[in-house]
Amino acid sequence: MTDKPKTTTLDIRHSTTYRWTDPVFYALQQLRLTPKSRSGQTVLNWSTEIQGGQVELEFEDSHHNRTQLVAADEGQKEITITAKGTVMVEDQLGVIGQQQGYMPLWMFLRATDLTRRGSGTLGLVRDLRDIEAPLERLHALSRTIRDTVKYDTGTMDVTQTAEDAIATGSGVCQDHAHIFVTCARLLDLPARYVSGYLRVTDRDEQDATHAWAEAYIDDLGWVGFDVSNGISPDDRYVRVATGLDYSDAAPISGIRAGAGLEAMDVSVTVSQAQQ
Repeated sequence: MTDKPKTTTLDIRHSTTYRWTDPVFYALQQLRLTPKSRSGQTVLNWSTEIQGGQVELEFEDSHHNRTQLVAADEGQKEITITAKGTVMVEDQLGVIGQQQGYMPLWMFLRATDLTRRGSGTLGLVRDLRDIEAPLERLHALSRTIRDTVKYDTGTMDVTQTAEDAIATGSGVCQDHAHIFVTCARLLDLPARYVSGYLRVTDRDEQDATHAWAEAYIDDLGWVGFDVSNGISPDDRYVRVATGLDYSDAAPISGIRAGAGLEAMDVSVTVSQAQQ
């Protein structure tokens, strides 16, 4: 008799506030903050609340991420975006399954500005090509990246490329994911960037969302790898958006006109739901 996979229900609250020194003339934010139900992940409830603006459009992008365009009300000096809900997650040992939708797998072999190959990534995969089994090769890649690029929250820069992070020897989860994606593609394995939420064991409150990577293996489909924590995603992880790199899956991105200087505050809480 097969044991049932472990299941955890998570309460999530993610609030972002933008403040400007002058009233805003025009500001448009693109949100990818809404998780979807899929195999191993069931969204029990979810909502997005906007203070100081309104949702102008909702759609699914080319990666099937649920996306909202939010416009700040003219004359505002502050806008707050709060996404919250409850998600039940099953531990599937990192296995997501076969490719869904119309995007061909070869698209996930493409390099982007953030995931271009170079001497650093080529060096990381040099000794991995002799590992025959793709899954074993990818786990070895994850360990190699973690040993080479130390996790350091003080180095967060959304414009840093995979090669930049290797050169500096430090980075955050976004950098680990970009390096993994770049190297997996060098090994001829389709790979993508994932943004979402992670429940950490020692606290509920966090400073940011989390990021990891997925690679496609013929017999398994998409498999997740969290380089920063040295594991495959389990029942503590909630997938929200995917893409070729961070720019495709960023939780919030936008443009604005006027408003002077900008400051941003982010608060993320991920806790186990009370039964």
